Amino acid sequence: MSLTLDDFDYPLPPELIAQAPLPERCGSRLLVVDGDELDDRRFSDLPDLVRPGDLLVFNDTRVIHARLYGEKETGGRVEVLIERAVGPHEALAQVRASKSPRSGARLHLADAFDVTVLGRVGEFFHLRFPDSDNLLDLLERHGKLPLPPYIERAADTHDESRYQTVYAREPGSVAAPTAGLHFDQRMLAELAKKGVRGAWLTLHVGAGTFQPVRVNDLGEHRMHRERFVIPKETVDAIAATRAAGGRVIAVGTTSLRALEGAAQDGALEAGAGETELFILPGYRFQVVDALITNFHLPKSTLLMLVSAFAGTETTRRAYAHAIAHSYRFFSYGDAMFVTQRHDAI
Repeated sequence: MSLTLDDFDYPLPPELIAQAPLPERCGSRLLVVDGDELDDRRFSDLPDLVRPGDLLVFNDTRVIHARLYGEKETGGRVEVLIERAVGPHEALAQVRASKSPRSGARLHLADAFDVTVLGRVGEFFHLRFPDSDNLLDLLERHGKLPLPPYIERAADTHDESRYQTVYAREPGSVAAPTAGLHFDQRMLAELAKKGVRGAWLTLHVGAGTFQPVRVNDLGEHRMHRERFVIPKETVDAIAATRAAGGRVIAVGTTSLRALEGAAQDGALEAGAGETELFILPGYRFQVVDALITNFHLPKSTLLMLVSAFAGTETTRRAYAHAIAHSYRFFSYGDAMFVTQRHDAI
């Protein structure tokens, strides 16, 4: 199948882009996509949509204070957005300035410390932070929570809790695994009471998740790398679920991408790794049976992944339905529950 970027475009009224979370995590709407059927539900209905013996796989990454403001040695203003840590004192980052800093330049950040530009790694800058403190500790004290670029306001104290999942525990992401934002502790308890199991993995979401696809021929696109860790307990839980006839349900595209990325060489194995897996229609899923996900940006790799899972035409119909019925889009928006379509194209 020959696909182009325009195959994943759609017109979205800007007023449907959610700028803030709803008062209750479970208060969002849920569009159920099962084959050709679309059903308007509430996220609080999720326990009615899953079955005893199903397994939900959550991404327990925690969003770090990845945005920093400062100035160059010349006095020009600079904004730094960490992509990912590459050591206790080094990171890859996006750097916005009137003129890009050169290798060897020093940036003074947050009126608190200096970093050195070591060079470039693709579109990112390689930065060296002070040896006197751990990188994540520095960011926690001096950085800002990095809301996505389509949220047209600065992060406030409310976002400190609501732009994290209630089960976030492993710091390292610069964007939330947003499907998980809909779960609260009461929902998790209700699912467990029904006999739905939970399992955990960690995939740290990088700033590259917001980078646009810049080629029209999708065969030429190269995904950014993201790190993941899949515990043995999760691999064992997936095997037990399969053996008992239950479904493996990924909570978010990040969980799905980690699982499918870890199974590229055959059987799913526990351990740490990196994935640059680019999922397009025609991809054959090996691990995941159903997906909980938010609505994604036009022309994004995440929309392409959902199209591969549900079918391109089904996804187009679902998005058109969501727009016609004023669903809320993107990170703080509503969700979908999608069953994998094995004849998806």
